[in-house]
Amino acid sequence: MSDSHPPIRVPVGPPGAGRSRGDDEARHAAQARPAITPPIDIHEGPDGLTLEADLPGANESNLTIQLEHNVLTLDARIDEPDADPARLIHQEFPIGDYHRSFILSDDVDRDRITAELKDGVLKVFLPRTDRVRARRVEIKS
Repeated sequence: MSDSHPPIRVPVGPPGAGRSRGDDEARHAAQARPAITPPIDIHEGPDGLTLEADLPGANESNLTIQLEHNVLTLDARIDEPDADPARLIHQEFPIGDYHRSFILSDDVDRDRITAELKDGVLKVFLPRTDRVRARRVEIKS
């Protein structure tokens, strides 16, 4: 049985938030590597959308979520694991850089977007703005 770890809260913000120049240089160097498009599931609930991305090997230090203008971008750099004496005979999860971008509609409240990472699955909650939430109108007489 595997140990259950609490989810990691991943900051969502403008480009460069919380990163140093060295991080940006490393990202630029990583752009030469081919990117993997991670599989995504999107669920709609009463309060908004939940985006789920499979990012095997991702953790808080190698995952960046950026929100610039109307584009939400997920980037993760996954390095090769240390050499294992066992010979790999089958691999279904490729090792490399993950990249995926989404154009958000005006219905998403950008200030309340949250993200959690647990066991290689990233969940990003995209809440609806108050103006698009259904509400009941009181009738006064």
